[in-house]
Amino acid sequence: MEGSIIFLLSLLLFFTLAKGLTNPKCGSSFPQADKGSTLQVLHVNSPCSPLRNNAPQSWVDTVLQMQSKDQARLDLFASLVAGRSFVPIASGRQVIQSPTYIVRAKIGTPPQTLLVAVDNSNDVAWFPCSGCVGCSSTVFASDKSTTFKNVSCGAAQCSQVPNPTCGGSSCGFNLTYGGSSIAANLSQDTLTLATDAVPSYTFGCVQKATGSSAPPQGLLGLGRGPLSFLSQTQSHYQSTFSYCLPSYKSPNFSGTLRLGPNGQPKRIKTTQLLRNPRRSSFYYVNLVGVKVGRRIVDIPPSALAFNPSTGAGTIIDSGTVFTRLVEPAYTAVRNEFRRRMGRNTTVTSLGGFDTCYTVPITIPTITLMFAGMNVTLPQDNFLIRSSSSSTTCLAMAASPADPVNSVLNVIANWQQQNHRFLFDVPNSKLGVARETCS
Repeated sequence: MEGSIIFLLSLLLFFTLAKGLTNPKCGSSFPQADKGSTLQVLHVNSPCSPLRNNAPQSWVDTVLQMQSKDQARLDLFASLVAGRSFVPIASGRQVIQSPTYIVRAKIGTPPQTLLVAVDNSNDVAWFPCSGCVGCSSTVFASDKSTTFKNVSCGAAQCSQVPNPTCGGSSCGFNLTYGGSSIAANLSQDTLTLATDAVPSYTFGCVQKATGSSAPPQGLLGLGRGPLSFLSQTQSHYQSTFSYCLPSYKSPNFSGTLRLGPNGQPKRIKTTQLLRNPRRSSFYYVNLVGVKVGRRIVDIPPSALAFNPSTGAGTIIDSGTVFTRLVEPAYTAVRNEFRRRMGRNTTVTSLGGFDTCYTVPITIPTITLMFAGMNVTLPQDNFLIRSSSSSTTCLAMAASPADPVNSVLNVIANWQQQNHRFLFDVPNSKLGVARETCS
């Protein structure tokens, strides 16, 4: 009898730990307090994420789901680069696709905590508010904040949101986020990140949401546009931030988002940040080549060239999962990868990945060559491995064949993981340094 009780207690403890309820690295809140101007970062699908979808899912299904989300995000890029206000499939609303990393933000007075997604290719912030129809159970109770106020239709910010509307005297806007539609009032309140409070921060107070694609507790935009976090806090953080993104398999909140110039690495390789006036939110850089192993791949220069009029070039994006290279560049990299693996190895495909193997990968590194800076990626940054089989795929793909994305290279978060990416906007510099944060 005693043995049975011990067994049952052990079994209960196992399932409790598996759900992250007693593991000190897991739980509904971050394991350690944010300090100074540094916030803890977690992948939304990591084992301990409070926002993780816990439905059983195979490795193949997980990969295919990530690829599907990437495609929706690229649809957004197509609309932005083409100079259109909206994506054709969502008439009258802007389309944005869910990013994959979350931080802790506090809204209002007294402060209320939300776990919000961060996205460096998006500007306007928005949070679900009390009374919201279709939102998650965790919302910002705007009626309990003594510093909350709505933004009037005549305010300059009202012209800077997507699809603005005016009901009465307050400004509102609508957008579509993946498969979700959102209606929000443009509002202001105190936003606190780590220990820094930003008064009268402008954001969308979501009143209605449909679908399940949007981050359930809101989004913070780290782009370069007028309503982005960088623009609204320019006097405090000098339009400077860095992040180290942990692996999606990392069990704890080990990544960091560091705001402002203080505490940033002093000795770091840099390349120039380029500005596209028509697409002011994006962080463009000059990618000049790619190495597979030690060999520089023969890529036509036109495939990597920056062209503001067409949107062509290379961007650094925290929300796309897998790097996309324009077709001539990707084909050259893929072919060199296959050549290095040997002609006698069998190549298979998985969803959008067309270079998969069931034998050990012999290529140690891939190097992204930027103007003035090389970033050498270890295998964890360019391979995706099955945990249940021996399949391994090259974690890159060709850009979609539509007229806009076909000229856009996207350096995505899989390739950025376990590196410190420093965005120094005043000096037009992007810095990159290897840093283990998983």
